Amino acid sequence: MNLNQTDIPSEIKEVLTKEGINELRPAQEKAIKAGVLDGRNILVCTPTASGKTLIAELVGGKNIITGKGKIIYIVPLVALANEKHKEFKRKYGRLFKIALSVGDFDSSDSYLIDYDFIICTAEKLDSLIRHHAPWLKYVSTVIIDEIHLLNDVSRGPTLEILITVMKQILENVQIIGLSATIGNPLELATWLDAVLIQDDWRPVPLKKGVYHQGEIEFNES
Repeated sequence: MNLNQTDIPSEIKEVLTKEGINELRPAQEKAIKAGVLDGRNILVCTPTASGKTLIAELVGGKNIITGKGKIIYIVPLVALANEKHKEFKRKYGRLFKIALSVGDFDSSDSYLIDYDFIICTAEKLDSLIRHHAPWLKYVSTVIIDEIHLLNDVSRGPTLEILITVMKQILENVQIIGLSATIGNPLELATWLDAVLIQDDWRPVPLKKGVYHQGEIEFNES
């Protein structure tokens, strides 16, 4: 699917074109056809580098530009949050205000009222909710990267509670889950009330091989 065949805002298309992106990858096309740009919840379960993050960018960019509301992008690690913040700010910094919120857990970060796209960890968002951050009511979309961590014994409970609370306090919030490895995708999609997007396309073919004495023997079957 070509970008011009979608209702992605022209400002976002311009950014992507400069990045050399004119055609959507299979998972991205499936997500758009499933209604992700119209507010539908989706769960994307596709291989690494298949284009999951761009789905989040398309939704976030459209919702901000059309005035639908703020975006919260949840990542599992501070290092990843820093990486995403740097990348998104480079690409979209002139279109909307992007914030990184990973620090003080004893604050409502009231300054975030002035930002459109907020990147944080699950633990930080949990703190913001507990401190009744007043700007949370303006959130339209919550994106959860590495959502398979719901099954993690240490981090899963916090993430599960966060999703549940956000669905309660934000009646029409859109939930987008991203992961390359989900053991029970149908069950999770049902819990999220989301359309499940699955695809095995990857930019580079995956090969299996055995490394021995400086050489790799690939399995051709």
